[in-house]
Amino acid sequence: MARERILLIDGSGYFFRAYYAIKSLSNSKGFPTNAVYGFVNMLLKTLETEKPKYLAIAFDTGKATFRKERYAEYKANRSKAPDDLQVQIPVIFKAVDAFGIRRLEKAGFEADDIIGTIAKKAVEDGYDVEIITGDKDLMQLVNDRVFLYDSMKDKRINTDAVKEKFGVMPNQIVDLLALMGDTSDNIPGVSGIGEKTAAELIQKFGSLDNIYEGIEQIPQAKRRETLKTEKDMAYLSQELATVKCDVDIALEWDTFKYDGPNKPQLSDLFQDMEFFQLIKRMGLEPVENGVTRENQKSNYATIQTEAELKSLLASLARAPFVSVDTETTGLHPHDAKLVGVSLSGAANSGAYIPLYHVIPGTTDLQPGQLDQDTARKHLKPFLENAAIKKTGQNLKFDTQMLRSWGVDLAGIEHDTLIASYLIDASGAHNLDSLAMRYLGHQNISYEEVAGKGKTQINFSEVAIDKATNYSAEDADVAFRLTEKLLPLLTERDGLKLYQEIEMPLSQVLAEMEYAGILVEKEKLEKMGLDLEAEMKTIEGKIYESAGGPFNIQSPKQMGEVLFDKLNLPVIKKTKTGRSTDESVLQALSEKHEICQNILKFRGLAKLRSTYVEGLIAQIHPKTGRVHTHFNQTVAATGRLSSTEPNMQNIPVNDENGYDIRSVFVAAPGHVLMSADYSQIELRILAHMSKDKGLSEAFEKNEDIHQATARFMFNVTDVSPEHRRIAKTINFGVVYGQTAYGLSSMLKISPGEAKAFIDSYFARYSNVKTFFQHVIETARTTGYVSTMMGRRRYLPDLKADNRMTREIAERAAINAPVQGSAADLIKIAMLNIAKRLKQEKLKSTLLLQVHDELVFEVPDAEKQIMRKLICEGMENAMRLDVPLKVELGEGHSWGDC
Repeated sequence: MARERILLIDGSGYFFRAYYAIKSLSNSKGFPTNAVYGFVNMLLKTLETEKPKYLAIAFDTGKATFRKERYAEYKANRSKAPDDLQVQIPVIFKAVDAFGIRRLEKAGFEADDIIGTIAKKAVEDGYDVEIITGDKDLMQLVNDRVFLYDSMKDKRINTDAVKEKFGVMPNQIVDLLALMGDTSDNIPGVSGIGEKTAAELIQKFGSLDNIYEGIEQIPQAKRRETLKTEKDMAYLSQELATVKCDVDIALEWDTFKYDGPNKPQLSDLFQDMEFFQLIKRMGLEPVENGVTRENQKSNYATIQTEAELKSLLASLARAPFVSVDTETTGLHPHDAKLVGVSLSGAANSGAYIPLYHVIPGTTDLQPGQLDQDTARKHLKPFLENAAIKKTGQNLKFDTQMLRSWGVDLAGIEHDTLIASYLIDASGAHNLDSLAMRYLGHQNISYEEVAGKGKTQINFSEVAIDKATNYSAEDADVAFRLTEKLLPLLTERDGLKLYQEIEMPLSQVLAEMEYAGILVEKEKLEKMGLDLEAEMKTIEGKIYESAGGPFNIQSPKQMGEVLFDKLNLPVIKKTKTGRSTDESVLQALSEKHEICQNILKFRGLAKLRSTYVEGLIAQIHPKTGRVHTHFNQTVAATGRLSSTEPNMQNIPVNDENGYDIRSVFVAAPGHVLMSADYSQIELRILAHMSKDKGLSEAFEKNEDIHQATARFMFNVTDVSPEHRRIAKTINFGVVYGQTAYGLSSMLKISPGEAKAFIDSYFARYSNVKTFFQHVIETARTTGYVSTMMGRRRYLPDLKADNRMTREIAERAAINAPVQGSAADLIKIAMLNIAKRLKQEKLKSTLLLQVHDELVFEVPDAEKQIMRKLICEGMENAMRLDVPLKVELGEGHSWGDC
């Protein structure tokens, strides 16, 4: 009959591992949560895989133990636990208690001693013991009834494993440590005796006592004398390394029984820590206002008659603001249908107006819906009334959908997606996450109403009563979040940025996405054929060099060709074998032309798949245009990004970049105009740093890269190579680039790169002073700011790990400059969009890519737009140095 097993966890080891494994995690209140989150995940994994019946977790107390009294230098090499870990330890204790697990600690002793005591007594009482730990000291406890499990390495350690690792039996580990010492605990051991020698001595003599009894048998005179001289230290080390197994603790085994967590207690803790995925994973029910969602009574109404709609809108018109949410058949406003609209003007209430719910599998409407014309007749004046303030989650999408329905949403005052992003750009900003984080409320999921996987139905097929609870809840939650987030925005001085830039910009972006940019599909298809032909030619050259065909896309087969057949040197190895990545091929290019051709082939293959096939797939069949999504709440610096397709990644400075840009064209009777800020980040750096040398170059309208090259290389005539190096350094400095990073980019030694950087800062000394000031201030405040007050929080500036800290320092250097550049171009977009409306022009802003704006301009407006664009961009901010815009125009974007 199998014996019962007791599972013991080294809790202190768990939370230290968790803390260092996960960085930069905190809740919306700024409380660090990385150690708690990692600890809970490790604990959950253990509970799921081990399914223990008996369980306990032991912790160190953090106070001096008997070992410290015996040897003052014990663990003296260990620094104090970081402050952001110390504040999490009480929360970890709460988590253990909420999980319903027996928690043990004892003043004067370590967790190891508690574990040792329990293990010994458990075996005496007929139990087997499994210890979850990564601590080698506990290997001394291993026997045929006790084993260790390192959950991080997924490795079980029994007697054989200990013998294989150290060459001695578990009961000899203490004597091994007595000789070799333990640097992690600052146990001294015997001078000059390492692990190998210690193991040999134990193997020969059997124990520390036997070594000293037979010490004259040791042939090495020096070793013999050292052992004699340091006998006291050897025995002290033995004492320090010995896990005590007789700590006075109560060991009633019934108290070790594990019956599962206290779910309300755990849910409350996870909500406070904002562990929303863990709440879902464990099936916990969030508590809101003292009751679970299951027991909440919603006040959500379904609007099914014209009279009900008129009454609803009359009451909402008196609300401080109204939350708006739309339900649709899809995500593209040019072909999706509006399924319903939900509105909320007060917390815990909402109404859903179904418009296009069909009986599943048919086109027949479900009963109980207003016809579209009647609904539009009443909703249009309400939603277009700018005096009625609107809020919602990602209203950019709702604006586009309502526009397709014939309604121009006005009075857009708030957006919870944008507000959350400005409060803290890190973390998730979707409605479900925000509801959990700020309201402790778990939204009904889309899968709950529509199903998931192959059985998922379109929202138009969802029953109206289910749709009401789902959609009205979204409007209600957005309303409540608006009330919650606005004070937080004010606290963080983000209201001005929110109201004056980000909120109005979201509507400009909505118009840009809706407009899209025209694509010459035929030209794109021809480009694909040309690329395919070029790839065939290069493929033939590769096969010729290789002595036969092979799969160029297979790293394994390529490795066999390069390293076995052609005998090229192996540059880098990975877990899967010899690397053939781009850096390796670049390094080998000078040794064999096959590497150059493989790089060309890969580049062409990427162009074809990403920019030819990818773009063709994104062209909308109705408009002939691609309608990229501009992401306003992704980049921590405030920069816009784009997806479907990603316009930011289209090459710029090579022939391929021109070819791809040439397929984006103007409609007949129009031209495309492209306006690009010249060296905007360096101009902002000159303004923010007040550096005289940097500012003078811009004031004199000099080429800043030539100006930098002249002093760095002490030349009058700057060569293209000199300018290239200077340009790399100029922009590298803005990004906080290290000498190592610069050496890699310029293919020079780190020493040369450091000399370049030192020379740069010697010339532009205020730049270095500015960067130092930014970092020092951020260490105090916890964040850096742009000129417009956009904050980026950088908790890792106080990290103990040097590499982690240096990454945060580089972000601190870059964020104010790049973020200010992002704010600048957003202001320019707003200024130009405003003038386009004021002057009733038909020109349209289509794209924002890095520091460039692209417009579609009727031929009749070309002259006025040239002036309007330049004025809007060059006067967007008042800097100490002039802003310069380079303007181009043509039938295609490439022509610009």
